[in-house]
Amino acid sequence: MTNARNLFCAASILAVSAMAIPAHAQQADPSDEEAEEAEPGTIFVTARRREERLIDVPVAVSSFGEEELQRRGTVDITDIAQITPNTTLEESRGTNSTLSAFIRGIGQQDPVSGFEQGVGIYLDDVYLNRPQAAVLDIYDVERIEVLRGPQGTLYGRNTIGGAVKYVTRELPDETSLRLRGTFGSYDRAEGVITASTPITDEVRVGASVARLSRGGFGENLTTGEDNYNKDIWAMRGTLEVGGNGAPYLLRFSGDYTHDRSNARGGYRLIEGVASGAPILDNVFDTRGGLVDPAQDVEAYGLAANLRFDVSDALTIRSITAYRTDDSASPIDFDALPAVDLDVPAFYSNEQVSQEIQLIWDDGGPFTGLLGGYYLDASADTAFDVRLFTTFAGFTAFTQADVDTETFAIFGDFTYDITEQLSLSLGGRYTWDERSADILRQNYLGGGSPVFGGAGIAFGAPSTNFQGSENFNKFTPRASLSFQPTPDHTIYASYSQGFKGGGFDPRGVGVNAPAATPGAPTDAEVADFLSFAPESVDSYEIGYKGNLFGDAVYVALAGFYADYTDVQIPGSVACNVGGIQTFCGVVSNAGSAEFMGVEFETNARLAEDLLGSGDELRFIGSLGWIDAEYTEYITNIGGVPTDVSDFREVQNTPEWSGSATLGYTTPVGNGDLYLGNTVSFRSATTQFEIANPFLDQGGYALWDASIVYNDDRGFSIGLYGRNLTDHEYRTSGYTFIAINPTTGAPILTDGEPTPNLGTEGTLTAFYGNPRQVYVTATIEF
Repeated sequence: MTNARNLFCAASILAVSAMAIPAHAQQADPSDEEAEEAEPGTIFVTARRREERLIDVPVAVSSFGEEELQRRGTVDITDIAQITPNTTLEESRGTNSTLSAFIRGIGQQDPVSGFEQGVGIYLDDVYLNRPQAAVLDIYDVERIEVLRGPQGTLYGRNTIGGAVKYVTRELPDETSLRLRGTFGSYDRAEGVITASTPITDEVRVGASVARLSRGGFGENLTTGEDNYNKDIWAMRGTLEVGGNGAPYLLRFSGDYTHDRSNARGGYRLIEGVASGAPILDNVFDTRGGLVDPAQDVEAYGLAANLRFDVSDALTIRSITAYRTDDSASPIDFDALPAVDLDVPAFYSNEQVSQEIQLIWDDGGPFTGLLGGYYLDASADTAFDVRLFTTFAGFTAFTQADVDTETFAIFGDFTYDITEQLSLSLGGRYTWDERSADILRQNYLGGGSPVFGGAGIAFGAPSTNFQGSENFNKFTPRASLSFQPTPDHTIYASYSQGFKGGGFDPRGVGVNAPAATPGAPTDAEVADFLSFAPESVDSYEIGYKGNLFGDAVYVALAGFYADYTDVQIPGSVACNVGGIQTFCGVVSNAGSAEFMGVEFETNARLAEDLLGSGDELRFIGSLGWIDAEYTEYITNIGGVPTDVSDFREVQNTPEWSGSATLGYTTPVGNGDLYLGNTVSFRSATTQFEIANPFLDQGGYALWDASIVYNDDRGFSIGLYGRNLTDHEYRTSGYTFIAINPTTGAPILTDGEPTPNLGTEGTLTAFYGNPRQVYVTATIEF
């Protein structure tokens, strides 16, 4: 990545040089004038990479500001999925830090290096290329935006489902100190210290340090460790130069996260086949015996964000970033002491990115944005698959290094045809190169040397592959907006999303179909391991309005999406050289169609109800989606077969929604908030093949909060989450025999039949149980 580092340094020097350009007399930001003219309480978002009123943006977007997040007691970004329609955000099985994200049926559950998520995660406009360390905890946040539908024009190739934007606060103009502490059930103890101060009229510095800890919801009965605990240190630092009326703002920022929580062990849904190990009483307990390597996730990032006003009409933005993370994880699939299906793993990711934007807004009918983006990223994965009880201590070791280099140019332009009617056109052209170096070597008698094992290599590597491929794509966008008044927007849009292809890092090359059975050529192996890009064409109509004198905000969107060349990654039991083992499988299974409706509202039901200045407010969301495969080709007995009638779109409930009733009243020098939220999701399948043992039925969660905010800088809140203590599955692992066409489990004496290992693997992970906690904040 030497060239990429040079680019990073050069861009940073360019940013500093630009800062020194003589100032012109103009507004600090084209959006500042609009913000000054807006009514108090107006919500602004940057869904189109420029600041606009939420009601003006022809995109289905939800925005959650700092005050609302505080009132709800939001812990991390996964919490907002409960109140956002057609959105799933959750920790990825065995960790607190790796994110699985789905929006409108599109996402990525598998965090292995060869695959990338279909939902883009952004931290202050910096794209996080990998899901490791992407579960961002809530502190120093200004707002979080969730953009639904393809965002390929402005946000890039891996936002075909949507994007989640985490925006941190800019530094205040005066010296400030904020202390936040949280104590609650399961020995939860958290502290956040945030401080900032101006150095001169144009230079400000600030930093935050966060300690986030919690005991386990359960116990590992083999090791004695807490299960589902939390042990995180995190910090952010910022240096800002400019702003406050200056024509430029340069923001250097850095963040660091170290997650030393224990590995999350799964809960077995079946008894041990060989050992007879019973099903445990507590779903948060486990018996997994794999402890090496110790669970450890460390990540940090550096960024330089520059905004410079060249003139009253033209603004230049530069976003330069470097990020890296390393994870060690002991993944005990079978969740038993036996080494029956154990996977110690290392993940290492590194990325350098540079984005340049030219924004034009002269107050006339034409506005636009033109930009370029470059990313150089590497994702390295090493893992053992240990089946010691299956075949003389058999281990399949995989080392997969996947590199991505991408460049894109993009633009988005709006023309006001009349005062009420606007047309927006945009497009992005992406050049994407993916390179892979994949080695799979078998060992007998123990694990591989990479993980301290004493196994002895035997046979030739079952995969020894090097290759690269280019994926280029133009993704257009168009929208037509009509505003009969400034408080109402009706829009129709079309957008296309694109996610590049790649190579399956877990694939077994010797199993590639070959003209000479058992001896595939390099070309046949490359064809077997590779998968093509996927794309989606999305159509949306919507309405946003402020009604009854701004008492009610309503957003309604209907969408249809045509999803083609769908990438289906997975892992299955397979046979390699006569040995039953674990293989990765990935295919472009076919196509799917999604159609749905989303509704959001924020309504003031009453004011001055029980006293002067009080308010009763209802905040609600509702999502409905009909998601189905129209083609799903799989190989059954050597014959390509369409099994779309028997496959489901994973992590996509048909119905999702929430209802919040909140009452606010003046008390003393501040205000008191009382809130109740009920969120619900209909039945969800964890994978494309329905599994009656693992899939989750419909359920509802009840949260409540009491928060007092004092105008003198003090607040205290009492929060209850999942107050009914409902048990619900969020993910899991399954290696059981199924009918290859229908996917129905093959049962033995009424129980699932294992197809890998001697104990059987059918394990589940659960959402958080009931928690009650108090958070106090004081600001000086």
